[in-house]
Amino acid sequence: MRKEPKQSPFSLLNVRLFVAFGVFFNARFYYPVFSILFLDFGLTLSQFAILNAIWAATIVLCEVPSGALADAFGRKRLLVLAGTLMVLEMALLAFCPRGNPDLLFVVFALNRIFSGVAEASASGADEAIAYDTLKKYGDPNDWGLVMDWRIRFKSVGFIFAMLIGGMVYDPSMVQKIAHWIGSDMVITRDVTLRFPIYLTLVMALITLAITLMMQEVAIEDGKKARVAAPSVRDAFAITFRAGRWILRTPFVLIVILTGLVFDSVARMIVTMASQYYRLIEIPEAAFGLIWAGIAVMGFFIPRLARYLSENRSPVFNLGFMTVAVLAGVTGMSFFVPWWGVLPAMILFANMNILDFFLSFYINRATRSDRRATVLSFKGLALNLGYGAIGILYSLLLARLRTGISGAQPGLDELALKNAVFMDSMVYFVWYFLAGLFALLILGAWLLRGSDEHKQIAQG
Repeated sequence: MRKEPKQSPFSLLNVRLFVAFGVFFNARFYYPVFSILFLDFGLTLSQFAILNAIWAATIVLCEVPSGALADAFGRKRLLVLAGTLMVLEMALLAFCPRGNPDLLFVVFALNRIFSGVAEASASGADEAIAYDTLKKYGDPNDWGLVMDWRIRFKSVGFIFAMLIGGMVYDPSMVQKIAHWIGSDMVITRDVTLRFPIYLTLVMALITLAITLMMQEVAIEDGKKARVAAPSVRDAFAITFRAGRWILRTPFVLIVILTGLVFDSVARMIVTMASQYYRLIEIPEAAFGLIWAGIAVMGFFIPRLARYLSENRSPVFNLGFMTVAVLAGVTGMSFFVPWWGVLPAMILFANMNILDFFLSFYINRATRSDRRATVLSFKGLALNLGYGAIGILYSLLLARLRTGISGAQPGLDELALKNAVFMDSMVYFVWYFLAGLFALLILGAWLLRGSDEHKQIAQG
């Protein structure tokens, strides 16, 4: 008898929509001009900092409750909420007036809150609905393949958004295009200010349409099929049970804490990448090309991560990521002109590998009825780690600034900022090593005499 060919995971609607959701939800054309966009609208730098704090706080507060609500009321409902909020957050910026500074700040604050709730609502729910679909109608061992292609397509969307977003925001570039098509229209910053926002609003509408096409999945985990819970009380019960399960499942706990340690270092450096590029003498015109180059790596990195997750042990993969992070951060601390971009690319590429590993191991270990909640605990841990390192880094910068200004009182403000930044980079190496050491000690203690990590890795 001829063996039937194996079904492709992408023949399943929810899996295809999961990939599409990742592309359109994250293709934000304003990313390349994020900070200057806010300032050009008329906000101050201090208001920009406050708005970022509002966004981060919103995600932290909503991360785990949103996962529990997804497990209780259905993943599709939370994803539709995320798509709706994305439309609202972009519509606020697309149509808000610019004349009143106080009103403008309120509108941008609402934008940040809607954005934070949308991020939290999508976090975990998208993976959960796709993985459960694969588990019920396909082969969960194909999850690595699904994540592989999702990251690749997200990279395509990221490249497109970065290049186009930067171009349409530049009045001189748009003016050239206008002349090329035969238009006499005079293009100014006021004209191009909202172009990246309009394009992202289109992405938001497509994202909402994608979520509306998704199908809720009920799955059996050895007991009875999961059905949507009727009350918020059940959502809180799911949160409590999921948190207790994580604490009683050492391997999953260590995986989440690994994400906290590795992600916090890389993400903090990513937020300061433009300052680093300037100090290694990269012209600002090339910043977008560098980010596009990093995104291109997203075509190849997922395949490597998939091979490692399916063929190597979690311990080996931890060692692999450790070498990559140390090579990246240590290399960046030397600030080598031009060539210093290579360790930065290694560090940033490792973020894709980390994201792949976290999804692979947590989904494989977690039961369906708590999947979105556990993934939300992961998101909460990553954001708490990012917030903690942000606070510590701000304190470090203040101390270094005092020491350098005292030792070299003749430095102007720009030289002082550059000196402080350069001196601060090496501390990321020590922070990472301290976190890694604590992680290894805790992991060895929690997993002593256990082969849990081997069982989960083998499926």
